[in-house]
Amino acid sequence: MTRRSFVIGVGMTRFEKPGSRPGWDYPDIGREAAVNALADAGIPYRDVDHAFLAYCYGDSTSGQRALYEVGLTGIPMVNVNNNCSTGSSALYLANQFVRAGLAECVLALGFEKMERGSLREYWSDRAAPTGRHIEAMAARRGLTGAPAAAQIFGNAGREYMERYGVSRETIARIAEKNHRHSVNNPYSQFRDEYSLADILASPAVHDPLTRLQCCPTSDGGAAAVVASESFVERHDLGPRAVEIAGQALTTDTESTFDGGDAGLVGYHMTRDAARAVYDRSGIGPEDVQVIELHDCFSTNELITYEALGLCEAGGAGRLIDEGVVDYGGRWVVNPSGGLISKGHPLGATGLAQCAELCWQLRGEAAARQVAGASTALQHNIGLGGAAVVTMYRAPA
Repeated sequence: MTRRSFVIGVGMTRFEKPGSRPGWDYPDIGREAAVNALADAGIPYRDVDHAFLAYCYGDSTSGQRALYEVGLTGIPMVNVNNNCSTGSSALYLANQFVRAGLAECVLALGFEKMERGSLREYWSDRAAPTGRHIEAMAARRGLTGAPAAAQIFGNAGREYMERYGVSRETIARIAEKNHRHSVNNPYSQFRDEYSLADILASPAVHDPLTRLQCCPTSDGGAAAVVASESFVERHDLGPRAVEIAGQALTTDTESTFDGGDAGLVGYHMTRDAARAVYDRSGIGPEDVQVIELHDCFSTNELITYEALGLCEAGGAGRLIDEGVVDYGGRWVVNPSGGLISKGHPLGATGLAQCAELCWQLRGEAAARQVAGASTALQHNIGLGGAAVVTMYRAPA
């Protein structure tokens, strides 16, 4: 019998420009995030009986090196790497272990110490993990001198513009919204508000994307403690325990390479994961109030509205133009500021999304609180590829 699972504690560091905190190495980042999550849960580290450790840039047992700063208890630890969905993949594994009865209390910890500038491949003597995706994009749209990630996500936005007549101004409004939201997030790497004109006038990266529509690389960490219902009851944690009502992890299918640009950036993975979560949880997008989704580029937030079932085909532009996905609208999407403003330390991103949604559902999000938030949806993707979608329910 599958058990219920709950997030009983979350924590994160502030996301920072790479190298901006001298001496702040990944063990320090991991320790800070883990200690914050344990303190939030109100439990000692010795109560954790398994850990999944998420990072993309680091050597083989960097996860252990980071968590050893918290304690040496001999628990099983497994390092996780799933590109930009690494953090939520660790959360997925923690949730699976708890629901299957393999563990009572599991820590998912994500951290990253990154280089400044665009992501790049580090190994020139072997096939690139996203090589098939880039080759398919090049065959369809060609290659430019822009960063590969900006090209592939920008082209997905171009496809949507060509098909449905969405304007550059509409796509830029997504970045305007998320930068404005980040002003109220003390954990955000950037907390500056920009006008629509500012965003459109910032340096071009790959049409329709400008610099202020692209997420930065970041140093930072985040963590979540996942526990069983019996653990929650034994420790009297019910008033703060956020239920994971449904979760799915999907990878690419043949539809990824069906000739469309959206498929190459995870549209079909997201759609399939969302449908599975709605079916498993019995909760649909119409029941949700707050969403954290993977806006690595403003164009990806646009196409993800449709992939998550927030609108019909071609309706994504209307959601942003009419304020449906902002405070006062049907949903508040990325109240944290999203990846565009909050930052994107790859291993921590999915767990930072989890933290934000748990704070929202517990009514602890301060100036960015979404009124009446009782159900929340999370979306995190990594090219090459994996998509994780999670549904959360507020404490009873």
